[in-house]
Amino acid sequence: MTFQNNIEITPALVAGHGLKPDEYRKILALIGRTPTYTELGIFSAMWNEHCSYKSSKKWLKTLPTTGPRVIQGPGENAGVVDIGDGQAVVFKMESHNHPSFIEPYQGAATGVGGILRDVFTMGARPVAAMNALRFGDPKHEKTKHLVSGVVAGIGGYGNSFGVPTVGGEVEFDERYSGNILVNAFAAGLADTDKIFYSKARGVGLPVVYLGAKTGRDGVGGATMASAEFGDDIEEKRPTVQVGDPFTEKRLLEACLELMATGAVIAIQDMGAAGLTSSSVEMGAKGDLGIELNLDHVPVREEGMTPYEMMLSESQERMLMVLHPEKEAEARAVFEKWELDFATVGRTTDDLRFRVLWQGEEVANLPIKDLGNEAPEYDRPWTAPVPARPLDRDDVPQMDIADALLRMLGSPALCSRRWVYEQYDTLIQGNSLQLPGGDAGVIRVEGHPTKALAFSSDVTPRYCEADPFEGGKQAVAECWRNLTAVGADPIAATDNLNFGNPERPEIMGQLVHAIKGIGEACRALSFPIVSGNVSLYNETNGRGILPTPTIGGVGLLPDWSRMARIGFAAEGEPILLFGAPDWWGTHLGQSIYLRDIFGRKNGPPPPVDLAHEKKVGDLIRILIRDGLATAVHDLSDGGLAVGLAEMAIASGIGAEVNQLDGGDPIPLFFGEDQGRYLVTMKRERLEHFFEEIYPYAGVFAPWIGTTGGTALKLGEARPVPVAELKAAYEGWFPEFMRGELEGH
Repeated sequence: MTFQNNIEITPALVAGHGLKPDEYRKILALIGRTPTYTELGIFSAMWNEHCSYKSSKKWLKTLPTTGPRVIQGPGENAGVVDIGDGQAVVFKMESHNHPSFIEPYQGAATGVGGILRDVFTMGARPVAAMNALRFGDPKHEKTKHLVSGVVAGIGGYGNSFGVPTVGGEVEFDERYSGNILVNAFAAGLADTDKIFYSKARGVGLPVVYLGAKTGRDGVGGATMASAEFGDDIEEKRPTVQVGDPFTEKRLLEACLELMATGAVIAIQDMGAAGLTSSSVEMGAKGDLGIELNLDHVPVREEGMTPYEMMLSESQERMLMVLHPEKEAEARAVFEKWELDFATVGRTTDDLRFRVLWQGEEVANLPIKDLGNEAPEYDRPWTAPVPARPLDRDDVPQMDIADALLRMLGSPALCSRRWVYEQYDTLIQGNSLQLPGGDAGVIRVEGHPTKALAFSSDVTPRYCEADPFEGGKQAVAECWRNLTAVGADPIAATDNLNFGNPERPEIMGQLVHAIKGIGEACRALSFPIVSGNVSLYNETNGRGILPTPTIGGVGLLPDWSRMARIGFAAEGEPILLFGAPDWWGTHLGQSIYLRDIFGRKNGPPPPVDLAHEKKVGDLIRILIRDGLATAVHDLSDGGLAVGLAEMAIASGIGAEVNQLDGGDPIPLFFGEDQGRYLVTMKRERLEHFFEEIYPYAGVFAPWIGTTGGTALKLGEARPVPVAELKAAYEGWFPEFMRGELEGH
């Protein structure tokens, strides 16, 4: 008898595996005995928050996940959505927050690797990536180091693998100083009749291990990702995985080649919880048992125990169930790509999960119960307290031009060029828009006109002030960004990042954000087809801002009719579509109040979903009819920042009409939702106002005209576009200079 069955299972050991006393009692009831050490690890892996969604499952079930284009919704490695002509886009977003804080380069790199595997596991070739990054206070001693490491890790893996990074987000807030967020998105293309799933079928069939060898890196990673950080954070470094993008590229090609042979019955990426979750999920979905023999698992370190092999999160690994008559053919494919291929088990008909090692049975568990019987909590929650409305007379004043320059040169709104220029945005040769616009756009390979658009969005300060409206706004802004390039928003993925759900106020944030997301997705016909929940993002009891990131995909029927944000020419009218009343006045939770005056008060701007849909549908018509020459949605910073971004992108100035009375501050810096800036050729303006405007039901005042070398807002002094650009482009490289120089 080895040490595997001799280790005493103590309350401290159970707690160290992230299992509560009542959860351990449930395990004892399920199996009728004390678990072995390996079995305890298996339960820990399958029942942690990261894998089981035990705190969020109840609420995730309320999200809309179906639609006329949806082929596969949540529950698989990635969502699958029909884009016509026998093709589908396969996509998902996942978090790698905890690992990236502990070891920023490898944490971020393996986050990219994991999400790419989720996509090509389904039979899709990855064609685009994005990332949504949240860092702490720029003045915090660790922030530069974390930014540098995370960006280098994303670029190092994605660039080497060969997928373009087409967009994303970077945000700074002191609430992320103890817990950064790294949310990775990937999308791929597949034929609709060649989608691969993880459900095992057939008894006595070979279970095959593919890819890289198993090491001790990442052991317990999923459990670590389901716990708060404390002062022992450095001790968690060994739980971070190490990635090799070149091995992953070979794994991609080998998997796609193998799939084409017809040998694959089921396939599952070895991600969180590694060999444990992949084998359990494949068997349980197929109502089959799985027997594994760990003596056949390829390892790269000596003396690995069953516990370590079952919980390792070594990267670039897959598990498949194959047709036995094609096993030799499959082996030849993987040997050609110089990857490990090992038959490590078989499917059974007894619904047991058995693990053998050196002639000993170290685990024998009910396979369905590992997933189906995982705890599902209806955690208590308290409703968020609504913020008090701002007093109309309480608007701090500042020179419009000075305020705009300060905002453009701030961490919140400055250019992210320093980040995205470290990513390969052009590889594969299909990129139509570089990062910096409203959405990334790529051509659909093999189709003459079709393109896909991608955007990632959330405004965490809105979500904290009102999680319901903040959830709605995250969806609406993503939908707007896709619309602004001319795409039909077809489906979304979510990455719900929150603090400790055992605190009722945090659980209340999660519940209300999901309710807001669900309402917006239903109203905008924008189903959630995949996603991830990341909880316990806290350090020593201090949580992050609630951050429900929405990653969206849009479809352009003709990319030659795509819109961009830069002004197209001088002398073109500028129209503001969707403006309430006059131009917009909502200053609550605005960048203007927060970053210039240090005020975080007031409610966020409300989101009228019927209005969003009506305005967005009109914008797409204008783009596809060739009326719109430039389009930009309005969000952070309001009208002034939107105009400045269009001027900076083109080098062309603009003059906005003199305001008819009223305070210019809320008009220029209010963050009212559902608005777009659109330019048109002057000769088409009459056609628009006579033939379209009377029937559109959308307020679209002509507010100014493009031209010159400066931006003039009302009665404020003109600001040269060169000065706007210097402010906009200056902060990030200046901030990072010390890190790059090693100071």
